[in-house]
Amino acid sequence: MKVGFVGLGIMGKPMSKNLVKAGHNLVVCDFNKEAVAELTALGAKEEKNAAAVAKECDVIITMLPNSPHVRAVALGEGGIMEGAQEGTVLIDMSSIDPVESKAIGAELAKKGIEMLDAPVSGGEPKAIDGTLSVMVGGKKDLFDKYYDLLMVMAGSTVYVGELGAGNIAKLSNQMIVALNIAAMSEALTLAKKAGADPELVYQAIRGGLAGSTVLDAKAPMVLNRNFKPGFRIELHIKDLTNALNAAHTVTAPVPLTSQVMEMMQALKADGYEKEDHASLVKYYEKVANVTVES
Repeated sequence: MKVGFVGLGIMGKPMSKNLVKAGHNLVVCDFNKEAVAELTALGAKEEKNAAAVAKECDVIITMLPNSPHVRAVALGEGGIMEGAQEGTVLIDMSSIDPVESKAIGAELAKKGIEMLDAPVSGGEPKAIDGTLSVMVGGKKDLFDKYYDLLMVMAGSTVYVGELGAGNIAKLSNQMIVALNIAAMSEALTLAKKAGADPELVYQAIRGGLAGSTVLDAKAPMVLNRNFKPGFRIELHIKDLTNALNAAHTVTAPVPLTSQVMEMMQALKADGYEKEDHASLVKYYEKVANVTVES
C-alpha cells in the first residue's frame, strides 16, 4: 500500500520506519531533514509538502504536535486538502483537541476527503517496537479498512466511536497516566521521607492493587534518576490543556487533573519541561526537601 506520512518526530519517525519495514511504499514529509534522510535510506520517498504527498497517496498519516499543526497540514497552504482527490483518507495520529478533530474533518469532507482520528499511547519505546495502543474515531468501515495498516505500528487498535472519540479516549488516557505518576511520586516521596527504602516499597506494592503499567514504567526511572524523555512534561501539559478545555466545554469537573496540571506548570517554571513526565517526582522532592532514590 502507498502511504503518506507527515511528521517524523520522536513518535512519527519510528512509526514510519515500521511501515517501511512491513513493506509499505512510504512517501514522507517533514522539516527535519535528518529524520527524512533516515527514512529515504530505508526506501521511502521524500516530498516537499503535504499537498505533494496527498497527490501520490490514497491514505495519509499525520503525527504532529498539536491542533494548530494538524489544521495547517490538513487545510493550509501546501496542505493535504490542496493536493488530495475525492476519496483520500487522512488518519491523524496526533493527540489534539477532539473539537478540532471534528472541525478539521468537516472541512475535509467538503472535498470528499475522509478522516479518522487515531491518537496513540505508549511513548517512544512502544513506537519503536510497534506496540502502541491506538484509539480510533471516525466511520467504522474506514476503521475496518485500515485496521491492518494501523496494527503495523500497534499492539492494540480499538474503535471508540465517531470522529473525535479517539482523542477523547486519548485525553482520558493522559489524565489517568498523569494522576498515576503523581500518586506514585507522592507515595515514594513519603516512603523516602519516612526512612523506608523506596525501591523496596515499590517492589512490595507492584504486585498488589496499586500495581500498574505506569508504576512499572516510571518508578524505576525515578529510582535510577533517569529522566530522559519518553514523553516530555511539555507534551503532557499540552494534552492536559486539551483535556481541561474539553472538560470545560461539556461541564465535566476534573479537579485532580487541574491539580496535576499545576504541578507540571511548576516543573516547567523550574526548567524541567523537556524531561520525562516521571519528573513529576521533582515537584514533591522540592517541597519535601528529599531526593527519591534507593
